[in-house]
Amino acid sequence: MGKIILRLDRVMADRKMSLNELSERVGVSNVNLSKIKTGKVSAIRFSTLESICEVLECQPGDILEYAKEDEG
Repeated sequence: MGKIILRLDRVMADRKMSLNELSERVGVSNVNLSKIKTGKVSAIRFSTLESICEVLECQPGDILEYAKEDEG
């Protein structure tokens, strides 16, 4: 089984947007966005994902990535 990797930090860097600015524009606290950015969440609301995508002008696939677990 694989896992979902969050790439919010990469998209934010591409857009040159700080965590504070994204937090203000999305309406989500810095703490919660920081957890999403570092991948320390087990779930994310679609409404939050939609807001992030709208502000960053990206697709969910730009933020979420599926990685297969190495078979060995």
